Amino acid sequence: MIDMFAVTVRTEDGRRHVRAGAEELAELVNRLGGRDNRFLVVQRIPDLPDVFIQVWHEDECDYTVEHRDGAPDRHFQVMFDEPEPVIAVMTRWARREDGWDAGLDWTPLDLGPPESAPPLELDEDEREKLHARIREVIVGGYATRAQLAEIAQDYLVSGDRRPVSPGQARRLVDRMWLERVEEQASWRGETDPERLSRAFAALETAGITARENFTCCRACGQAEIGAAGAPDARGYVYFHSQCTDSAAAGHGLALLYGGFDGSPDTTASIGREIVAVLGETGLPAEWDGDPRRAITVAPLDWRKRLVG
Repeated sequence: MIDMFAVTVRTEDGRRHVRAGAEELAELVNRLGGRDNRFLVVQRIPDLPDVFIQVWHEDECDYTVEHRDGAPDRHFQVMFDEPEPVIAVMTRWARREDGWDAGLDWTPLDLGPPESAPPLELDEDEREKLHARIREVIVGGYATRAQLAEIAQDYLVSGDRRPVSPGQARRLVDRMWLERVEEQASWRGETDPERLSRAFAALETAGITARENFTCCRACGQAEIGAAGAPDARGYVYFHSQCTDSAAAGHGLALLYGGFDGSPDTTASIGREIVAVLGETGLPAEWDGDPRRAITVAPLDWRKRLVG
């Protein structure tokens, strides 16, 4: 049985390893040291503000491990001269073992006072629009906290007016993110978005490039889907971020699909295969068999658990 953790590992080159296992985490630590590969950050799933463990290592230098558990006075570091104890402590953290940090010479880190951000100075209409947009993307479930903060910072920009600072954006996003984390704590069992991910994984295995929340719109999706999967893929299926917004609002989910040979017969065949796999995972599909029409997954209870 593969030992998988409810964590996301982010490396210096920007790659994210979602639900990394013990072997993958060990491999990532062992690779550290070269240019553009000096650190990795491990966060919980769902990501929680200021909760992480991370390591920094350059060739010929020690390994510096830090962990933080929320408040500024809960930030500590420890040094190692070999990767093995780094792997051990990060694995215990990822497993959430009791006493995972015991027996190590942790020292507190004083990073100074926390960043302050004045209250948002928005009128009621701006406030409602900003909150609605952030809530929409959070419910969609694909954005990280960092991406949400960028959206919050840029959403109301008009000319030279930037009414939301980076600190204000992070504070707003963290509050709304934690509200959603609390909501999803009551969910039980497999949700419809998780069934959808299972269906997409099965289609990918069957030779159909399957991508969730892929690009911003249909034009970009059609332009980029050909290079998104295996070179020998027979066809594709995806939905873009506007489709995600619609699903999150309770309007069902439109799936765009096709065959890479451009044949209507191939596209129709791919469509039938998609509908069949959706049915096997317990999702309803509306489609009249016309290869020119999207497949709609509806009704759909869009409860997508956050990752971050």
